[in-house]
Order: sequence, then structure tokens, then C-alpha cells
Amino acid sequence: MKKYLTITVREQMQGMTVEKVLYDYLELTKKQVSRAKFRPDGICKNKVRCRVTEEVSMGDEICICLETDEIQSAQLVLAKIQGERLCILYEDEDILAVNKPAGVLTHPAGMHYSDSLANQVAAYFQERNLSVCIRPIGRLDKETSGIVLFAKNQVAAQRLQEQRETGVLEKQYLALVDGNLPKDQDDIWHTIDFPIKKIGNHPLRMEAVKKSSSAENEKYIAHQLTDYINCFQAVTHYHVLYSTDKWSAIKLKLDTGRTHQIRVHMQAIGHPLLGDSIYNTSTMNREQCTIYRAALHAWKVRLRQPFNGRKIELEVPVPEDFKKYGGFYVSSGS
Repeated sequence: MKKYLTITVREQMQGMTVEKVLYDYLELTKKQVSRAKFRPDGICKNKVRCRVTEEVSMGDEICICLETDEIQSAQLVLAKIQGERLCILYEDEDILAVNKPAGVLTHPAGMHYSDSLANQVAAYFQERNLSVCIRPIGRLDKETSGIVLFAKNQVAAQRLQEQRETGVLEKQYLALVDGNLPKDQDDIWHTIDFPIKKIGNHPLRMEAVKKSSSAENEKYIAHQLTDYINCFQAVTHYHVLYSTDKWSAIKLKLDTGRTHQIRVHMQAIGHPLLGDSIYNTSTMNREQCTIYRAALHAWKVRLRQPFNGRKIELEVPVPEDFKKYGGFYVSSGS
């Protein structure tokens, strides 16, 4: 999808090179500027193609082409479920946010090569004659419902990824977990800081490596050190909204985004997600649970528009299969 940025030279920019204006005032990287050089009319001054070493004068108009229509996800099979079936929460020229239902993959995988969320987004863009490369910003497990963001151009994707890494882009989740967790007062969050590693050759299953301040013998210590070498840092924060003697409703936020992180961390502290067939083997889950997928929902996202910095906050309702449990009395300011 075509993406241009334009800036008019102000007094304080006079005498700078085009390149310096692009770096300092449009906050572009050397790689992004370098790519633009090879596009037709990629970098122009006053609508005439120019070199980045040229100096600018007050009132000059500098325009850079960050992406063309040639970049798209041609390898994606268009979903049989047409684009209008997407639940679109927000869209502008750089971002698309959709509400993913449980049971849908974010990306094609295995036998699901034409019915993922990415396939549906590709169909949506084609229906509108837009050539867009499908770039999800993070992803959700198949069983997880809620907000998924897509960037419409490479620079937006890079800036949103930076927001994720610095905590500017924050996603919050709602979950139902096994067992009783005491209800928290406002603004109280608990932290789970266990590294996560893969289990053997299993393609998805993970486990938490619990930190220990003491060990019975040197062999155990050596085993722990080996575990840490082969695992990934993972930090999860949770707040208890409501609890019964059998289950609790919580909200969560992450410092890291590892595969199955929430599911693994909640299992590690003895409160696995309801409906989780991989990490929850409790009697309650097998015999009394009436939710048939891992009970996790990405309900809120806060971010900034990647080019103008405007604050964006998105929220989706509690899914139907959660409602029978209740307990999700969350406010917009939470």
C-alpha cells in the first residue's frame, strides 16, 4: 500500500541536508531512507526527485515514498470467509485492528492455510482494491479471542514493534483460572517472573523454569543453570477481579510476549486457565468446566498512532463463553 510522508521546511531546518531532515524531523532510519532512494520519485524536493545530500531552504516541501503498491502478501490464499465478516474495531491509513474469535489462527499453519485471520484480512483488503502486505503486530493463540493489530506499511510495523518493546503499546487480557485467588484492591498487581522453555521436541508446549534460591546438591544447581541457558525471559502481571472457591476472574498484562506465556505462568503458580486442555488437568477442569477453550481474551490495547503520536485506546466486550461465569467488572480506566 502506498505510503508517503511530506514535511515543509521550517526556519530551524534551513541549511540542513534532505537526509538530516528525514532523520531528525520525520524520525526515519537509515535503512528506510536508503530503500526510498531506489523507488521512482522516492525522495523529492518541491515535487522534483533529489539527492539526500542537497540542502533545503525555508518553505521547501520534502516528500518521501516509504512503500509502494508492489509490496503485498501475494502468497496468502484469500479466505473463503469474506472480508466483511471481520469484526473491525479501528482503521486508519496505517493500522487495522480486529476482534479475533476463539478458534481462529492468526497466521496460516498446518492444515489451516486459507482460513486464518491473516487470510481474512487479505480478502478484506482485496475487496477494497488495496495492495497491503499483511503484518500482524504480535499474535494470539488459536484458542485466545480478542484484539489483533495489523500494520499497513513497513514503517508503521517497525514503530509499533518498538512501542511493544518499550511498553508504549500495552495489551491487557481477561482470563478465568482454576482455584481461589483473593480479590485484589484497585491498582494491586502481582508479578510472575519465571523464564519459559520448550518441552523436548513438542512444537508448542512450554514450561516455566521456577527460580530457586537454594538447592539440595550441586547436581540440581547445574540442572537449573542448563535450564536457564535454554529458556526465554518471561514476565506476567495479574490482578484478581473476582473469585469463588473454585475459580477466579483476573486481568493480566505482559512485559514479554512468549508462546503460551500466560497459560504457562498461571499453571506454574497453581492456577491454570479454565478450559486449557494442555496445561490444566484438574478435576474441576475435566468435569465441571463449561468453557471449551483456554479461557483467555485480549480485551484492551493502548498505543500511539505510529506517525502522528495520537493516543489510541481500543476495547472489546467480554466474550459470550465468559459471561456465564461473571466477575468481569472492569472499567475503562483500569
